[in-house]
Amino acid sequence: MSAKIIDGKQVSVEVRERVAEQVEQFIAGGGHQPVLATVLVGDDPASHIYVANKHKACEAAGIGSVHHELPAETSQEDLVTLVKALGDDDDVDGILVQLPPPDHIDPDAVIEAINPAKDVDGLTATNAGLLAGGRPGLVPCTPAGVIELLDHAGIGLEGAEAVIVGRSNLVGRPMISLLLGRNATVTCAHSRTRDLAEVTRRADILVVAVGVPELVKRDGIKPGATVIDVGMNRTEGGLKGDVDFEAAAEVAGAITPVPGGVGPMTIAMLMANTLTAAKARTR
Repeated sequence: MSAKIIDGKQVSVEVRERVAEQVEQFIAGGGHQPVLATVLVGDDPASHIYVANKHKACEAAGIGSVHHELPAETSQEDLVTLVKALGDDDDVDGILVQLPPPDHIDPDAVIEAINPAKDVDGLTATNAGLLAGGRPGLVPCTPAGVIELLDHAGIGLEGAEAVIVGRSNLVGRPMISLLLGRNATVTCAHSRTRDLAEVTRRADILVVAVGVPELVKRDGIKPGATVIDVGMNRTEGGLKGDVDFEAAAEVAGAITPVPGGVGPMTIAMLMANTLTAAKARTR
């Protein structure tokens, strides 16, 4: 293995410590304690773990948190009513609805009920539009975490050829806007891309976020490239990324592991977004 390992655990700790200091300064300067409200519908075990981890992170950062847990049979109308009420609640700065909801609930309808000023996941059409237009707004946590990792590793983005594999609203599309905003030359590949390896092999910076275990092999990696693996797939062989890590690490210049790469950054950036939202609401 020759690639430098980009340690998301270490970087996420640094981000959380930075946010905790900034929260302290914000409050000392007359600001209020930022508060994150989480909403969980149903009893999916993984979702419960994710939400619990977010509340632990809030406590460590000096951010207040409230949790609304609803039964799986909750109607879409009742969920939307709660989300809108939280949007009107002056004691709440950020709203996070744990996705995906049960099958009978349209996630898009729920997301659009979130007050954009409190949309700490950066998923509303308002924040997506601001990001696409290169204007300030709340940015989805995972792509924001990827930029943080690239900066921490000292990877030059200006003029670099970046390839993103995946076009989801959660990662792929916002990633395009963030990299364009940093003056990278961006290509988006996806499930219909012809000869994927030929496209990814052009990348100085390769971001893979499709949810297919070890989709990108060694032949899809440019020697010396920086590889950011956003995938997290539970397989019989354990947790796997979207990149064949062992093979890619032999040719890449730098690479994120799975687990311990992008994953820890998502909650760290959620804390940063909650503070950003709190500051914006007090201006």
